[in-house]
Amino acid sequence: QLQLVESGGGLVQAGGSLRLSCVVRGVSLEHFAIAWFRQAPGKDPEGISCIGFNDNTLYSDSVKGRFTASRDNAKNTVYLQMDGLKPEDTAVYLCAAELPLATCPPLVRRQFESWGQGTRVTVSS
Repeated sequence: QLQLVESGGGLVQAGGSLRLSCVVRGVSLEHFAIAWFRQAPGKDPEGISCIGFNDNTLYSDSVKGRFTASRDNAKNTVYLQMDGLKPEDTAVYLCAAELPLATCPPLVRRQFESWGQGTRVTVSS
């Protein structure tokens, strides 16, 4: 059974960096895509990034140029490096998958069935 576990969130000042991790359990990561979403208080989930089995990446305009997704198949882990953080990046960050998709679909919530519990990121001004 697929399980996704995020970690790495925390409190950071504007302009700072964090690296989030999404550990995949129950299946081998190497054959499928993982997406990142975030949900700010009172807002709908926003798809922000995806990395496919072939390392192709997809980013929303809101994070392009500041966030970088990567994967380590040996560790069954996907990372989201977040640089140049802004107060508007404050949210709960979640990773998601939709087996057996190997490439990234559109970053909309309904495309993904499996979700982690999320990790909270707070950016102070």
